[in-house]
Amino acid sequence: MTRVVFMGTPEFAVSSLKALIEHPDFEVVGVVTQPDRPAGRGQQVNKSAVKQEAERHDLAVFQPETLRDSQAVETLRGWKPEIIVVVAFGQILRQPVLELARWGCVNGHASLLPRWRGAAPLQYAIRAGDEASGVTIMKMDAGLDTGPILAQRSIALASNETGASLHDKLARLGAELLPDTLLGYISGKIQPQLQPETGVMLAKTLKKEEGLIDWSQSAATIDRQVRAFTPWPGTFTYLGGDYFKIHRGNPDVAEPSGGAPGMMIGQGNDLLVQTGDFLYRLHEVQPAGKQRMSASAFLLGHPDIIGKTLTGR
Repeated sequence: MTRVVFMGTPEFAVSSLKALIEHPDFEVVGVVTQPDRPAGRGQQVNKSAVKQEAERHDLAVFQPETLRDSQAVETLRGWKPEIIVVVAFGQILRQPVLELARWGCVNGHASLLPRWRGAAPLQYAIRAGDEASGVTIMKMDAGLDTGPILAQRSIALASNETGASLHDKLARLGAELLPDTLLGYISGKIQPQLQPETGVMLAKTLKKEEGLIDWSQSAATIDRQVRAFTPWPGTFTYLGGDYFKIHRGNPDVAEPSGGAPGMMIGQGNDLLVQTGDFLYRLHEVQPAGKQRMSASAFLLGHPDIIGKTLTGR
């Protein structure tokens, strides 16, 4: 069996870890994940999803603040890995780690490289209106997702695709592709292929403020933003100066109302917003200090909002 060290942190990486644990040709000798962090309003310290899965299988877990110091590298060396598999780990690996194992480090990335290198490929693919996404298994180098490709698999994006739904699809796809790709690479049947020099796009880390909706944009653009940023970082606007989240909606290709962008319009029990072109029909919203609710329920409790304008501040 090939000795594997697995590096990963969020739920996205769990299915790939499980695929290696369950495969007869691999022995996961250790798991590296980010340190436990406080989260939520109560700031309760939470274990990463990968750590929880590792503990279910009684695997050794290492949680360094950084892998840049020599002591951390020696801890990894003590596990005697033959290959290191990285899926959504959350730290940049330096040369001492990249060269630690016989077959180096292999990364599972949630895009069709070289398109959408970086931290948020799922969200960027949806927001850009890409027709397809997928996973890439690559041999890592010192760059940001620049290593040579071992395998890729693509899927079409649904018209109602969200960041959440694409996350789950690509997590499964990556787990399916990973074991056979590793075996092919180790045996020499799969040779790393340099990434194309054209088509490079970067998907930088998303910040919460990027969820602010600009209602002067087209309804289709706003819809892609809402879907891409579900569940993180979410999309929002302001109603009378108060924070107002938009969880779900869809473009309405009816004739525009002629109102200013952001103006709220009622159609029976439905609540719509004027955009830069067509109307955007709201399905789920969350006013400040309230739970998320259907837009129709919000309209029923606040009939006076018709004609008011959602703003950027």
